[in-house]
Amino acid sequence: MYTPAALHIPDGFLSLAISLVFWAISILMVGLAIARTKKALGEKQVPLMGVMAAFIFAAQMLNFPVAGGTSGHFIGGTLAAIVLGPWAGLLVMMAVIALQALLFQDGGLLVMGANIFNMGILTVIIGFGLYRGVVDRPRRVRLAVAGLAAWLAVVASALVTALQLWLSGTSRLAIVVPAMLGVHMVIGIGEALITAAALVFIEQTRPDLLTAKSVSEKGGRGWVVVGVILSLLAVSLSPLASTDPDGLERVAEDLGFLDRGLPAPYAIFPDYTIPFLGETPLSTIVAGLIGALVVLGFTMMVGQMLRK
Repeated sequence: MYTPAALHIPDGFLSLAISLVFWAISILMVGLAIARTKKALGEKQVPLMGVMAAFIFAAQMLNFPVAGGTSGHFIGGTLAAIVLGPWAGLLVMMAVIALQALLFQDGGLLVMGANIFNMGILTVIIGFGLYRGVVDRPRRVRLAVAGLAAWLAVVASALVTALQLWLSGTSRLAIVVPAMLGVHMVIGIGEALITAAALVFIEQTRPDLLTAKSVSEKGGRGWVVVGVILSLLAVSLSPLASTDPDGLERVAEDLGFLDRGLPAPYAIFPDYTIPFLGETPLSTIVAGLIGALVVLGFTMMVGQMLRK
């Protein structure tokens, strides 16, 4: 049996038709993002994309407890969109979600298009769409809107996931929608607080990243070093993450469709562990470090390819 994490949908939860529809949508949006960023990335924006991807990957490993014995974790789409812009932010989220599924079996392969849409595309659109209207407003207004956007992004992702489950015949609409929204409205508060805290830190160190229309030449080695350090810190704290079932898992268990999840056809770093190290804190830390480095390297490789 597969155990889903947050909004990472496993294979078996969605029908083939719904999975293919969202694969098509995600491919279209990623292709558009590539076209819009192609040859438009500055030399210093590429490492910034890599660091943002590594940080989001690491932060997603830190599940925090919420009400009712449920946990949630940071998604990061709103933060990526605000710092990098919508198109580069979308590519970062695509890289994180795809590598989570491919390396850590976190989310199904057939439903990867739906996961990219729900947690990547949708959150980036909502985050950037709301924040861009207040980019020149006072600091407290920008932080409030960013937090609201992050909360709405989580709730919207949960709603779309519920609709996908309903359209797939997995659960009834009248049951799955309130169940998903109820738990993720609480999880969204954590997303809002983390997003706002990250933006406060960025404002104190590199405020130009939040006010400039383009971040093409706004990077810098110091910023990259800080980002890598924060990513490593998040990974080192991952063994302390909450072990409570997270949003989608809790709903699937309560509504009786958890057993529909299919196991991955292979296992590389299952459940963010190194197989020969067992399920130990060291195993989780090492797996997290490997994942963060792979995500960082892959995202920078994509960025360099687009620059050329």
